[in-house]
Amino acid sequence: MTLAPAVLVCHRDQPCAELRLTTGDRLLVALHGAHVLSWTTADGKEQLYLSPRAVFDGRSAIRGGVPLSFPQFNERGALPKHGFVRNLPWAVLPDLGDAPEGAARLRLQISDSEATRALWPKAFKLELILTLSVGRLDMQVVVNNTDAVPWDFALALHTYLAVDAIEGTALEGLGGLRYWDSVGSPARWLTHLQRAEALQFDGEVDRVYQGMDGTQLLKLQHAGGTLTMTQSASFTELVVWNAGAHRCAAMSDMPTDGYRHMLCVEAARVDVPITLAPGARWDGWQQICCV
Repeated sequence: MTLAPAVLVCHRDQPCAELRLTTGDRLLVALHGAHVLSWTTADGKEQLYLSPRAVFDGRSAIRGGVPLSFPQFNERGALPKHGFVRNLPWAVLPDLGDAPEGAARLRLQISDSEATRALWPKAFKLELILTLSVGRLDMQVVVNNTDAVPWDFALALHTYLAVDAIEGTALEGLGGLRYWDSVGSPARWLTHLQRAEALQFDGEVDRVYQGMDGTQLLKLQHAGGTLTMTQSASFTELVVWNAGAHRCAAMSDMPTDGYRHMLCVEAARVDVPITLAPGARWDGWQQICCV
């Protein structure tokens, strides 16, 4: 099957790249931040949550979809929250024609510049590779150290999944893992054991699960359908986040009931920073499939 390469389109006055399959599966990605805005499957169902109040000004982070956190996670450091690559323009790389049969692929890249070095004086190249298949989305991040010295970084695919109602949603596959909880016990060194196989939601949740080794199969179930998720062993943590009613009401770029329709399930490497030697490469991926 010969598929058309990514098409450049405009969405909310911002340049975007779009992938389409003949089945109707579609992916829309803003060049601002290499931010995945929409993933719809052949049945027309949107699998990602994008806030209807998200800001599209070419400067601010976009609320929802899949923002990329690099080289800092959240506020764990002196950089802006979640780093800076989600707030900068990326370039679309040439199509190499190496997508699997029946799939379409998009590559985006950002490198250090005067703007990034003013915040973080390191030389780097970061690539996001998105592969759209029937009922499936693969996201791979490749980090290259192009500097003469080693440097450390953290990284997360901040994936907002769409759910019909958070109170009827369950995330399975976390049983036996330890996690730290910034809502119930903000001390990062105090961890808890997830005893139940399924995590259910009745308020704000902000957890980092440890010990992800690439073997876990996660299953997200809600009234609108079921998704399964896997991630590479190089992503050793999983972040699960929902703002809850109180925090969501205070967010200017979210509707007051937005928390009911999203759940972040994020492949991450945040607890122990990655040290990358000069000339070295690191990569990690998250795969999401509709069942």
